Amino acid sequence: MKLVFATNNLNKLKEVQEMLPKSITLLSLKDINCFDEIEETETTLEGNSKLKADYITDKFGYNCFADDTGLEVFCLDLKPGVYSARYAGEPTNSEKNMQKLLSELRNQKERNAQFRTAVALNLNGDKFLFEGICKGEILTEKQGDKGFGYDPIFKPNGFDDSFATMSSDEKNKISHRGLAIQKLVDFLSKYK
Repeated sequence: MKLVFATNNLNKLKEVQEMLPKSITLLSLKDINCFDEIEETETTLEGNSKLKADYITDKFGYNCFADDTGLEVFCLDLKPGVYSARYAGEPTNSEKNMQKLLSELRNQKERNAQFRTAVALNLNGDKFLFEGICKGEILTEKQGDKGFGYDPIFKPNGFDDSFATMSSDEKNKISHRGLAIQKLVDFLSKYK
């Protein structure tokens, strides 16, 4: 089965490719000659993932899935949420996003947060939605140099260290994206 993953983020593409069974050929936007900038104009993660999947299916005719992920910090009313990638403004910059968030939490004792991923799948004319959540907390300083985005300052519950200290295999087993993609993989393995 061929599926397009509607992302230009090479880190996400690599992470997801490692999780899919060999029976699924994952195509990137570049693979289908899509160089369009698909603007995320929705106000929810679910809305943005559906928007991206629909864009590829409608314009290029491929079975496709897309994701949107947000870091939701409870004491900040679930911010940065849907705006996580551009929290510190445009152009997107992970380091600036982390520094802004750490600055906003400087005097906060309660630092509970969750990463949440919504995956929209368009498959043979049908539409499906999967969600993954990883609960944890925001650290007071960066830790580790693996991963991407907010990984160096997010420590998942039940672990002593941030996502950025984990191998991709370790992270994929517990991460928000890993959980959502696992639901997608389980669904695809039963799909006829």
